[in-house]
Amino acid sequence: MKRHLLSVLAVSTALVLAACSSTPDNASRAPVSQGDGGLSGPLVGARWNLLLMGTDERLSMPQPAFFQITRDGKIAGSDGCNTFNGTVGLGESQRIEVGELATTRMGCAKLEDAKRVTGMLENAYRYLIDHDRVVFFGPDSRVLGGWRKAN
Repeated sequence: MKRHLLSVLAVSTALVLAACSSTPDNASRAPVSQGDGGLSGPLVGARWNLLLMGTDERLSMPQPAFFQITRDGKIAGSDGCNTFNGTVGLGESQRIEVGELATTRMGCAKLEDAKRVTGMLENAYRYLIDHDRVVFFGPDSRVLGGWRKAN
């Protein structure tokens, strides 16, 4: 139990330190580029399933919410109700920029929660990966939510 508590404490500390490392203003939110070789890194190619909104809110959606990023700078997935696709750029210091996000906004009992999921992606500024989880931070260093890597 102590070991688990220390592990959780270490992850929480890392998240706080990453969030506090810099507080960019909106003017510095410049797009990032993918470079000549395409995107690479631990976010690319894997399927990431929604874990939490914010720091502790679990959503119960009609379908699993997830996203995948391809080497050619595309992002696609589901917000729990509808499919979406767009573009993504990854930069230095775990910088991420999701753009041109389009969804199939069809009727759904959880449409407001689905909009929150895509809103998280659109507002993501930085990310932090810890083992099989990724946390997105907004431009104000606030935790937007977390995702877990699918097996």
